Amino acid sequence: MGDRYGVAILGLGAIGRRMLANMPRQGRLEIVGAFDLSEDAARSAKRDFEWLRIFDSADALIASDQVDLVYIGVPPKAHAAYAHAAMATGKFIFCEKPLGIDLDESRQLADATETHSKLSVVNLSLAGARATSEIRSALQAGEMGRILGAEIKLHFSKWPRPFQEQAEWLAGRDQGGFSREVATHFFYMLENLLGPGSIEQSFIRLPDDGKSAETHLVASMSFGAIPMSITGSVGGVGPDIVECIFWGERKSFRTTDFYRLWYSEIENWQERFPEIENPALDAYMSQLDELVRALDGKTHVLPDFRTA
Repeated sequence: MGDRYGVAILGLGAIGRRMLANMPRQGRLEIVGAFDLSEDAARSAKRDFEWLRIFDSADALIASDQVDLVYIGVPPKAHAAYAHAAMATGKFIFCEKPLGIDLDESRQLADATETHSKLSVVNLSLAGARATSEIRSALQAGEMGRILGAEIKLHFSKWPRPFQEQAEWLAGRDQGGFSREVATHFFYMLENLLGPGSIEQSFIRLPDDGKSAETHLVASMSFGAIPMSITGSVGGVGPDIVECIFWGERKSFRTTDFYRLWYSEIENWQERFPEIENPALDAYMSQLDELVRALDGKTHVLPDFRTA
């Protein structure tokens, strides 16, 4: 086993707490401490993770000589400020997407990370997922035949989703919405597997209040000349739908619930890894293993800031 890496957790929402639960399981990621502007979030995290040290300020945590890696899991508007603080102290960076809410600012941040001496990567969680690597292998082996198209289907009975209810910013159109929060993961997956993406037609429906995030999305895109359609909606009783399909001439793949993989060579879908009881946890741990590989300077699959 190699050296352990000290981690600063910035943001104690749903994803930050997921890092608190999973990073110690990885074996080489040691959490030094955490910070959140919300005292309620900090108290809740401390109650559930008794061993956790809560710092009084983000600056003090980032500057700690025990910290090697800064994980940024705060709302997008603050990503750039914390990333620049991490760069100023010579720390590795592991940041959530989107990089920001302004395209020019995000490009400038990507520019800055390319001159930073330490690794800077983004947590597009499908990068290290078993489903992505399996589809990539099938594409490279020619198992699917000609790729005829792809599609994404998203539906949420409530937005933000129940586990994200405390993250009020997700409900607003300036930082939130399911297009940024969910669809981007699949856009990255498609671009990574099929080639550069471009928008051909798109329609988005926004509430009349001038501030709430989108409720409906329909778009036609292409990834590496492969046509892709996406539909998304919010509202109505029923199960949430998070689905992406790669339609192949000889074999097709479908992901459901983000990480569960299915394939078809005839008519019905068959689960690819039925032995994995928790595909989400499997994907989280695989992503963290890729993070450690990246920190070790080894080949990895995590996207840099420019890609994000």
